[in-house]
Formats: sequence, C-alpha cells, structure tokens
Amino acid sequence: MNKKHFIVICLFMIVSCQKSKSNNHELTGQHLESSYKDWWVYFNDSIRLSSDFVAYDAKSDKINKELFLKSLATGEYIPLKCSSDNSETVYKLHELKKDADVNISSTIKNLAKIELTNFQNEGKKLGAFHFTDLNGNQYTSENTLGKTIILKCWFINCMQCVKEMPALNKMVQQFKNRNDVIFLSLASDSEADLKKFLSKRKFDYAVVPNQEDYFKNTLGIKIFPTHFIINKKGIVTKVANDAKIIEEAIKSLE
Repeated sequence: MNKKHFIVICLFMIVSCQKSKSNNHELTGQHLESSYKDWWVYFNDSIRLSSDFVAYDAKSDKINKELFLKSLATGEYIPLKCSSDNSETVYKLHELKKDADVNISSTIKNLAKIELTNFQNEGKKLGAFHFTDLNGNQYTSENTLGKTIILKCWFINCMQCVKEMPALNKMVQQFKNRNDVIFLSLASDSEADLKKFLSKRKFDYAVVPNQEDYFKNTLGIKIFPTHFIINKKGIVTKVANDAKIIEEAIKSLE
C-alpha cells in the first residue's frame, strides 16, 4: 500500500472503541499525531466537541464528557471517532507520543479549554438580563420565561459570524410560526454601525447593540461567534461556537 492510500484510509477511518479491537485505533492515532496537517483535516471532518457524545478514555473505559474535555485540555491526548452500533456519536482518547507534532498538542489544548468552558456553562441559568433590540423590542429574563431563546454573540468584523448568517436565517424560517422560540443576537457594535451593516446584509435574528461589556463581564466569552440555547425555564442547555451544532440541537424543538 503506498503512502497516499495509507493517508486516505487513516484520515477517514472510524475506529473501534472496544478493548479487543484497538489496533485500528492505534494505527490511526499514530499516523495522525505525526502530521499536523493530516490531524487538522481529520479533526475538522470527524470531530465536534460541542456535540453530545459518548466518551471513552485511552484504555477504552467509559468516562463523562467533562473528564474527556479536561483530558484533552492537558494537550496529552487527541480525540478519535469510533464506530457505533446505533446513532450515537462516540469518541475515544488517544495518548500522544513524545515525538508527536508539538503543534497538535498546543492546538487541541486550546480548543479543548474553550469547549470545556462552554460545557461547564451548560445547565446554569443565564442570569438576569434586559435587552433592547434595534427595533425597540425588549427582552428580559422575565418576559422570555416559557420561551426557548436561540442566542448568538457576534460582531460585524468577525468573518465566521457573517458567513454563517444564511444558515441561521434558514433556522429562523423553520420556526417562523412558533411564538415560543426567540432568535436573538447580541453584538458589540454600535447601533449606527449595525444598521448600516444590516442594510446590506440580511440577518433575521433580532439584534441588540453595544454588548461588549456583557460579553466580557457577564458571559465571559472570548471566542466568536458563540451560540447559546436557553430553555423555557431560563437554563442554558447548549453552548457552541459552531452553528451546525445549534442546528442539530434545535431539531428536538420541531
């Protein structure tokens, strides 16, 4: 088998998490840890740490998601996707060798820390809030009880924030007849700048200006975009930086 074919097979291999069938797992992990480029392609294609998944440690013992993310945040492991007998997403830790590409370790460490922070914010109340959007509509922690809030945090010069808007608009359209679902966005930009931007770019979420202090002091977020799903009781049920995770999560609302 030539090197090119070996790389293709390894990048898209779904490994087994069973202790008795770990050879494929080791083969894939050993190849990926030697090449940052190959690992990055694999990671982006196969891994969604914001999603709900079943987690296994490097010894194939089942662990919870928080411990899995904490392990990744050490920079000593990478996640591999495993085969599953059902529709569940399953990931397993692979311990990096000492001669692994150092850029892999530093990257997964930083990404995992972000995902860990997001995950640890789930299950908590968003806290008291009072927002006024560009059209003068008010949203408070009181008048939104009994409704699900799909919340996006963004700013105009964030390329990914803007790029994902067409997909988010489709989500809004899917729920246009539901008065119990609110699509709300918080932006750090001024009212004038947002109105100018939105005159040229369609975005169907309600938009609240001047939220930089709220981002820093209340939400504590540093990565944009960041999305929240807040349930009808005011509890945060999902935090993610990838709109695709939100798209998948809100299917349960349909």
